[in-house]
Amino acid sequence: MTIDDVVDELYGLDPGDFVATRTERASQARADGDRELAKAITALRKPTVAAWTVNLLARHAPADIAALLDLGDALRAAQRQLSGEKLRALGTQRQQVVNAMTKRAGELAAEHDRPASDQVLREVGQTLTAALADPEVADLVRAGVLPTTVTYDGFGPAGLVAITGGKAAAPKRSSAPRAQPSAEDAAAKRRAEAQQELDDAESALAEARSARDVAEAAAASAKTELDEVETRIDRLRTELEHAEQQRHFARTAEHRARGEFTSARSQFERMQRWAERARARMSQD
Repeated sequence: MTIDDVVDELYGLDPGDFVATRTERASQARADGDRELAKAITALRKPTVAAWTVNLLARHAPADIAALLDLGDALRAAQRQLSGEKLRALGTQRQQVVNAMTKRAGELAAEHDRPASDQVLREVGQTLTAALADPEVADLVRAGVLPTTVTYDGFGPAGLVAITGGKAAAPKRSSAPRAQPSAEDAAAKRRAEAQQELDDAESALAEARSARDVAEAAAASAKTELDEVETRIDRLRTELEHAEQQRHFARTAEHRARGEFTSARSQFERMQRWAERARARMSQD
């Protein structure tokens, strides 16, 4: 088991299964004596709902993701060549592809019983756009291992800690000035963060409830088994007491019988000698 194996597994799971599986893999690593691997696994962040939706898209539509990222290569080449006409054509194509893939991501999320909200779909679109501009983000999107979504302004993604080769790496940031977010965007971001916190809390609550129910069932089963064992012990103890009484009676009977046998044998031997003496007198007469 390597960190790359665990990353690939965890970020392909439903978010509700992430924490429990991460804990299990970290425990396996510790049991194998690999503390560094266990520490690295524990440090893996649970993906946001929007990041999970992008990962889902990458794993279920890899050809579409590859086509999108090829478009990103073409855009970067056009920028290097300062080709305005080509950039305009590619920019129109980019928006069409991002919109289509965002819609596909929403369909996949619904198929997996996690319908995407408008906010989640916006974040998915932002992340796909960022992947077109930044090769590091593109690699994460292609692998389907995003822990969080990415925003793009200028040439650099913001707010991402990437997972590559088992190590955490911060993507390059743009030195271009950022536009100040509007009050509406700030409120939307706060709502998204609150929603994510609620989702994480509810997921953790569900996992804790499941663990509690499993532990409760195990405790009830153990109590039933203990009661059965104690009942069996009581029954065996009663049988043992009865058997000991029978042994006592049998030992008394055996002792009495042995005494009677000894007495009878002595009587037999006396009678035998008497008979021999009588036969001897008969023969003399």
